[in-house]
Amino acid sequence: MQTVEITAKTVQEATKAAAEKLGVSQDVLKVTVLEETKGLFGKSSVRVRAEAVEPAASPAAAPEPPAKSGKKSPKAAKAEAPTPVLEPLVVEAPAKEPAKKPGRGRAKAEPKAAEPDAAVEEAKPQETESEILATSTDGEQLTALVRELLSAASLQVNAKTGEIAGRYVNIHLDGKDAAFLVGKHGEVLNAMQYLVNIIAGRRFDNGVRATLDGNDYRRRREDALTQLATKIADQVKQRGEEAVLDALPAFERRIVHKALSNYEGISTYSEGEEPNRRVVIAPID
Repeated sequence: MQTVEITAKTVQEATKAAAEKLGVSQDVLKVTVLEETKGLFGKSSVRVRAEAVEPAASPAAAPEPPAKSGKKSPKAAKAEAPTPVLEPLVVEAPAKEPAKKPGRGRAKAEPKAAEPDAAVEEAKPQETESEILATSTDGEQLTALVRELLSAASLQVNAKTGEIAGRYVNIHLDGKDAAFLVGKHGEVLNAMQYLVNIIAGRRFDNGVRATLDGNDYRRRREDALTQLATKIADQVKQRGEEAVLDALPAFERRIVHKALSNYEGISTYSEGEEPNRRVVIAPID
């Protein structure tokens, strides 16, 4: 069985290229989508595996002796039956393939009415969150929890309670080992923040959340995300095409939404499932 792997912009283009390479008709190809990628401004690609499936050969019919009468023998009548038609091409797509947005990268896209309000979509309902206000006592409890984890890990890091805004308590980390808690692109810091909030939710159950910042990483990251969002928004407005950012955690998606909340002619919303949820920057009339 002949098999090739082809990468193209669409499944149809990949199927056509595979048929030409194998020298067969598209009707006898079995195509399986191996990978599908989606890039900025709708520049996507797909990689498929195509197999040439040969139709089953019919056994050669033995010659029939001349009929003695005008009636045809049962075998002769069966031989004159219409030739079976090959089944149409079936493309096997991977399970849970994300739905594509029509017109992405080609025309202006209006924000979906079904999407939640970008300003509060990444958090709990606004009414519930507005009722939760962290206190200095909450800050001391969360900071003590962070120090407990740092001590268990034998890390030389100091934890200090910073500003308190709404339900969030910002905790600053500094010291000899603080750089280890940031990690590449803040991955370690994000993981520790997630762990702290999981423990705090079970231990205190008051709805208050901690945000961790080591070596001033959060501020520098916020500045970088704001600049990136503004730069891409300029391109979206100029080109009239929506753009999809890389996957971001919820609190970083909020930074992008906030940065572009007053940007004229631009709207933002999120799509996808965690941990691959992404911000879409779209032009509006």
